[in-house]
Amino acid sequence: MLNFMRYFFGKGEEVEFSNFTLAHFLPILLTAVLIYVIYRCRDRIGEMKNERYFRYILAFGLIISEMAYYWRLIAIPSLGPNPVDHLPITVCGWVAVFGSYMLIGKSQTLFDLSYFWSLAGSTFALITPTVITYTGPTRFRYYQFWAEHLLCYVAIFYMIFVHKMRPTKRSIVKAYGGLVILAVIAYFANRMIGPGANYLFMARPEDTPSVLDVLPPNFALRLLVMAAVVTLLFGLSYLPWYLKDRRVGNTEETG
Repeated sequence: MLNFMRYFFGKGEEVEFSNFTLAHFLPILLTAVLIYVIYRCRDRIGEMKNERYFRYILAFGLIISEMAYYWRLIAIPSLGPNPVDHLPITVCGWVAVFGSYMLIGKSQTLFDLSYFWSLAGSTFALITPTVITYTGPTRFRYYQFWAEHLLCYVAIFYMIFVHKMRPTKRSIVKAYGGLVILAVIAYFANRMIGPGANYLFMARPEDTPSVLDVLPPNFALRLLVMAAVVTLLFGLSYLPWYLKDRRVGNTEETG
């Protein structure tokens, strides 16, 4: 049993996870099915007397999945880097925290941050989840990673479909401003900690293949490209709502 626990919570020495395989697509597919079910049952769920318990359970899952990452690092020192190199200065981590409180308090501001940070930031982690390259489906880290990242999307679309929440143009400003603050914190954390710290991928490319490998190694150029990509993704994330508002406006004018 002890050997199994060491294996399950440990980190592999060889590559155990490959991009664009069944282990990659299956969690995303299951999440898409769950979101579709929420969409189809949105009215029925919203009318339920104890609907809040759905939100509480989802919020609990989000916060536990985020905390479990740090519990694992602290409890098993042999995993490698000191936890100081894994401070909570990540977009995905904060989306999990914001998302859990959003679900409990139905906060519009936390929805704004979670919506844009997920669609413009966490999406890269889903395309090339490099952090689990050495931990496949037989490891705890594999399930913790997917739970943390995919439950964020479930939370966001739950609030959109069941509670009719949506972003506005002002939401973009709040989300962008929050991301700038997080980027400043990440920059100083990378400088102060030194080698090993790469918060928000601002310091260098990752050791394993990633979609972020296209970023230039020069810090100034890297920051410029990242800012441009984030701006573009924020715009794309808001585009469906912009088109919806235009369609409604045109309908009202012609009606």
